[in-house]
Amino acid sequence: MALAVAEHTSGFVPTLIEAEVPRLAAPLKFRERRSVIWLMVVSDICAVQIALALGLLGRHLVAAFLAKSMEAHTNRGIFLGVLGLPVANLLMGLCSGYGLGPVERLRRRVLAATATFAALIVGGHLVHFGEWSRTVELFAFVFAAVLSPLVEVVVITTLVRLRCWGTPVIVLSSEGAGLRVVEALQHRPELGLVPIGIFENEPEAWGHTMAGVPVLGPISMAPKCADYVHIAVVAMPNFHCPNLPALLERLPFPRVIFAPDLHGIQTLWTEVRDLGGTLGIEFRRNLLRKRNCYFKRTLDYAIGIPFFLASIPVIGVFALWIKLVSPGPAFYTQERVGYGGRKIRVWKLRTMYPNADGMLQSYLDKNPRDRLDWEQFFKLKEDVRILPGIGHFLRRTSLDELPQLWNILKGEMSLVGPRPFPGYHLNSFGLDFRELRQSVRPGLTGLWQISDRSDANLKMQENLDTYYIRNWSLWLDAYIVACTVKTVLMPRGAY
Repeated sequence: MALAVAEHTSGFVPTLIEAEVPRLAAPLKFRERRSVIWLMVVSDICAVQIALALGLLGRHLVAAFLAKSMEAHTNRGIFLGVLGLPVANLLMGLCSGYGLGPVERLRRRVLAATATFAALIVGGHLVHFGEWSRTVELFAFVFAAVLSPLVEVVVITTLVRLRCWGTPVIVLSSEGAGLRVVEALQHRPELGLVPIGIFENEPEAWGHTMAGVPVLGPISMAPKCADYVHIAVVAMPNFHCPNLPALLERLPFPRVIFAPDLHGIQTLWTEVRDLGGTLGIEFRRNLLRKRNCYFKRTLDYAIGIPFFLASIPVIGVFALWIKLVSPGPAFYTQERVGYGGRKIRVWKLRTMYPNADGMLQSYLDKNPRDRLDWEQFFKLKEDVRILPGIGHFLRRTSLDELPQLWNILKGEMSLVGPRPFPGYHLNSFGLDFRELRQSVRPGLTGLWQISDRSDANLKMQENLDTYYIRNWSLWLDAYIVACTVKTVLMPRGAY
């Protein structure tokens, strides 16, 4: 069999004789669960029915402000109509959708909810002559747009922990290039692409593992997995280009993902273009469109103003607590670099003693090991400068940054963006990255804050901020804001 495969694919893999091909061990340690699709459908049905129940409750609460009363029998059809949302999610490829990132899943779910309820409102008006309560439908739409992605996150997170989420994939690698792909897929289990085997033409790699995934043999043996694996990832940046089309064409897998060696470029909001038979990749540079910048700024005000007004009493309580623990001002400002390289004064609730700088230097002089951590992360896990009680609480929940809502209203910051760093922190990065950061407004929260927070070193901080700037969209901002709420409620990696 191996000889036949080698002959069939001659011209793009070395011809191998049977004796040179190692025995293919049973690599299928992970199987795709067909029941996952039905579980996702059932969870979608539950989510939309809960949203409808909340919509009815919302209609009841505002009934005093509406002129028309609502008859219960007129809304019975809505309970069937909203079942169009699970169907829309299924058609959008969301009831498994292995390979879709969380931002794309969020976008598809919100669009599916919008289309479903728009059809429901229009259909109810035309067919039932407006008998269905549009107030109920609007309330239900809002709750569905929130609950549908939220329930999905809970279900997927649970399935990942149970090792029931995903589909097995194999990786075709050259010169060890598949290692980065395997590590990336393992780091993002929510994608649902579970690498179970690697095929590599280097004989010395056979029988070994890459990131815990076995190297099963040469690329010529990959078709043997086609009966139980439906996705192959091709990570062969150094493969001879004229032979690559033949390889991709002859792989007997329903889905083939080609992973070119384009590390560091934009990955979201890209589309494949047919340029007269030549493959083209279009990148949508969203932050270079003025209308997107205006829209982002409008959302900063629309969300920032009510949040700022609601935070005033909370900030007042924290300020009083700080004054009781430590004499001195309750607020702290620091000069940082903002949009276009301009200096801004960033406001925070004070979480440290007034003589924090002197305490830090004295502590680092006495503890050289902690100095290494400081130079790598600019954070200390056991920071002697932090106020007892209130200081640790504010820093773990990031609530010390609430006063920066004022910076947002002044136009110096945005709700989402790269965090504004102090000068000593920013100077640790290269010039190109510093200029890239200055091309956008710094944010109250960002990609770094919802992923690694204080556990991220300088390289990780640079990678996350670069990813955000190059892949920005309103969907990415919405995803980060939603994850920020979770991070505040369940802090991890903050100190």
